[in-house]
Amino acid sequence: MTYDEAMRFIKQAEKLGSIPGLETIRNLLERLSNPQNDLKIIHVAGTNGKGSTISFLSGILACSNYKVGIYISPVVFSYLEKIQIVTLVRHINDSNTNNNEYINDNLNTNNILLMEYISEEDVCQSLEAIKSACDDMVLEGLAHPTAFEIETAMAFLYLKKEQVDFLILETGMGGRQDATNVINSPICSLITPVSLDHVQFLGNTLEQIAYEKAGIIKGNSCVITARQAPEVLSVFSKKADELDIPIIMADTSKAANIRYYDNFTTFEYPEYKSEKYKINMLGRYQVQNAILAITSARWLRSIGYNISDEAIRKGLYLTKWQGRFEHISQTPDIYIDGAHNEEAALSLRNSIEIYFTNRRLIFMIGVLADKDYKSILRILAPMADTIITLKPNNQRGLASDRLADEARLYCNKVFDEKDIEHAINRAYTEAGRGDVILAFGSLSFLGGLVSTLRVRKDERNG
Repeated sequence: MTYDEAMRFIKQAEKLGSIPGLETIRNLLERLSNPQNDLKIIHVAGTNGKGSTISFLSGILACSNYKVGIYISPVVFSYLEKIQIVTLVRHINDSNTNNNEYINDNLNTNNILLMEYISEEDVCQSLEAIKSACDDMVLEGLAHPTAFEIETAMAFLYLKKEQVDFLILETGMGGRQDATNVINSPICSLITPVSLDHVQFLGNTLEQIAYEKAGIIKGNSCVITARQAPEVLSVFSKKADELDIPIIMADTSKAANIRYYDNFTTFEYPEYKSEKYKINMLGRYQVQNAILAITSARWLRSIGYNISDEAIRKGLYLTKWQGRFEHISQTPDIYIDGAHNEEAALSLRNSIEIYFTNRRLIFMIGVLADKDYKSILRILAPMADTIITLKPNNQRGLASDRLADEARLYCNKVFDEKDIEHAINRAYTEAGRGDVILAFGSLSFLGGLVSTLRVRKDERNG
């Protein structure tokens, strides 16, 4: 199988859409000798902050000298980004060394976190075995696995082959009937903040959505959760009680002395003992994600894993995560963020209030049609001087003219530019000295934006 053939196989499977349930993925994995049973898995669900929390925790574990596998979706820049391995490596010419009081000299910041994506060759090798199993299933009259089920199986196969010490596994949607929930015995289950999203699949109340998320909680384990709405926490507590397992709260209300700077954030979290932390990921919500990772790391240490306070501080400091309130260009300043639902929009608004006081804002927005774009605009659009809409290059993308019509309810200066190229041209035309261009919405659109800007930069430099 060539890589082009592998991608055609995935594209064909994508036509099946999303089919909740575990019967098909179980059947597929049995034919592959159940590689998931040989992995130590940390299962992560929630509505917002999953990717950043996974990134922080993988950094902590890598700084503890563990080899960490990651399976995530959706991706921003490359298909290969779905499956990663994170390790700590020495970087001799590290320009980021900083002797700030929050980073002690003994942390040896001449290290970096190396994030290696699965290779095209390994994709092909894994999918050859998976395609053969899928063909057999169809011949037997069984359902063909969906693209997400195939990719989940690929993650298990590849990361078992690579002998990772941990797999941090992100749910695709919900939890209870998500293909990743085929696993039987996670080390622990992490649940990030839960809010309304995917209501057509998960339910239209917080209790219903929490019930789906709680499906990843298993016996003989532990559930670690961020602060939740009372009705959400009640669902999680009930499930934990039924399974007679502990539920641990990562209480961000106990964070102290939070300081936001242009390029980093510092805070203290004295829940365990007073510790000072510095993170290089921007955004007010990143403190919450970091504390969930800290709490998870401390629990893993309590059950025997070798994770020091130094590794926790160092892992948080070294962590970077693309596409989350990320500064990608200067003159003009361009930031990107994956805000695609109401809760994420509220978090982005908080970050805008912290970082962009008294600066003129130009929004570039592209969303998927099944997202609550009306709430996103209600929360964010009044902050913008100018709004530019486009349709993401995705079959689920919302038409840019519909988005523009809704944006005009809150902003007088709205341009419907249809696609990324025209949207960027308009943004550069509108931006003046000191202005900020903020692009947010669909992660796939953000990947296309970054790629387009990179090509333009290369052309100028060439």
